Amino acid sequence: MSLDKTSANLDKTPGEGEHVVENPEAAAAAVTAVDPRLLVREQGLLGYWSEFKRKMKAGELGSLPVILGLAIICIIFQVLNSEFLSAQNISNITVTMVGTGMISVGIVFVLLLGEIDLSVGSISGAASALAAVLTVNQGWPEWVAVLVAIAAGAVIGSLHGFFFAVLGAPAFAVTLAGLLFWLGFMLKVLGEDGTINLDSDGLIGKLTTYTFTDVGAAYGLAVVVVALFFVSSFLGNRRREAAGVPSRPLSDTVLRTVLLAVVSFAAAYLYNQYKGLPLATVIFLAFLVGTDFVLRRTPYGRKIFALGGSVEASRRAGINVTAVRISVFAISGGFAAIGGLFLASKIASANQSAGTGDLLMNAIAAAVIGGTSLFGGRGRTWNALLGVLVIVSIQYGLQLESIAEPVKYMITAAVLLTTVVIDSVTRKTQKTAGRA
Repeated sequence: MSLDKTSANLDKTPGEGEHVVENPEAAAAAVTAVDPRLLVREQGLLGYWSEFKRKMKAGELGSLPVILGLAIICIIFQVLNSEFLSAQNISNITVTMVGTGMISVGIVFVLLLGEIDLSVGSISGAASALAAVLTVNQGWPEWVAVLVAIAAGAVIGSLHGFFFAVLGAPAFAVTLAGLLFWLGFMLKVLGEDGTINLDSDGLIGKLTTYTFTDVGAAYGLAVVVVALFFVSSFLGNRRREAAGVPSRPLSDTVLRTVLLAVVSFAAAYLYNQYKGLPLATVIFLAFLVGTDFVLRRTPYGRKIFALGGSVEASRRAGINVTAVRISVFAISGGFAAIGGLFLASKIASANQSAGTGDLLMNAIAAAVIGGTSLFGGRGRTWNALLGVLVIVSIQYGLQLESIAEPVKYMITAAVLLTTVVIDSVTRKTQKTAGRA
């Protein structure tokens, strides 16, 4: 249908059996919506402003609120204490966040389905305990114990997915039972002593202690990241042009690359001012890139988003709903195990407190605060990075100010509530704009 015919139908008085447009402004906006790449190409910098206003009206804020929030957090704590943005503190933050961040990546996959996994904290503790027992008590090679622990996490997640996807039990109830069961399993595995110390120079120990001290390592990684981003963006735009669909102009790609380069090289400079590039940060970034590729560039990822949008529509489209659901919970369990190994590395031991406390809350909060919707169908694994940065930055900032632990919980809760409210308001705005 042409735009002229559509406009005529909108202005037409509805007769018997005809549909009444309840929100003609939203309908008109939907008809006249322009691809942002065309706006940038045709209007230059003005196109960014036009697209920003359109997104504000439609409730498509993306990660902008959390990025602005993170900037405000950094400014406030830097004013309060000049050590907050020091090289040592930034390095400590980016290493500490990896354990919770890994768990949060798995949570993102589950949230994209519109479900929840309450067992990830207990799975992470059970995995670290299993690896410690196999390594220290049984004498297994560490790399074998690590693989077994990760595989065990994935199998546990698959089991939860089976109860949910095949037997129809609510994910909330299944994973709540898993939280209790695997917590008990961890305590049983650790035995009466309750603590197994790990070799700080071993494979697990070096996950959070090893750093690339050569200054070329941090700068080299920055160069690789920037180069890969530019090449992938450039080739993607070329493919779009060849297919005759809107693509971003070269100037837009260059601008985005420059912004990424500024952030990357600033981070590399800070790392080199302290001990060097942490191995934990490199591994975390590698997992983020890999999972983001899976979600956005593969048929499997598109199936996950489709399920989050509508289960029935996905089933009618031929998607194996059961298999996707089980696989997503397996991914969640696997990443919980990986996160548990990083948390064990941080304290060089597996103990009875592993996977308990505020770990589950922080992992879920990180995904939500970063921009993943609780209602399913919207989010990226990079949201886990942004969210966990916010949480850990708040924790370190309050720690520098010697703020009591209860206040940390209250502030984190306030940030989480604010994010959920923004998510809810965004969904209502999108419905009003006819885009949900």
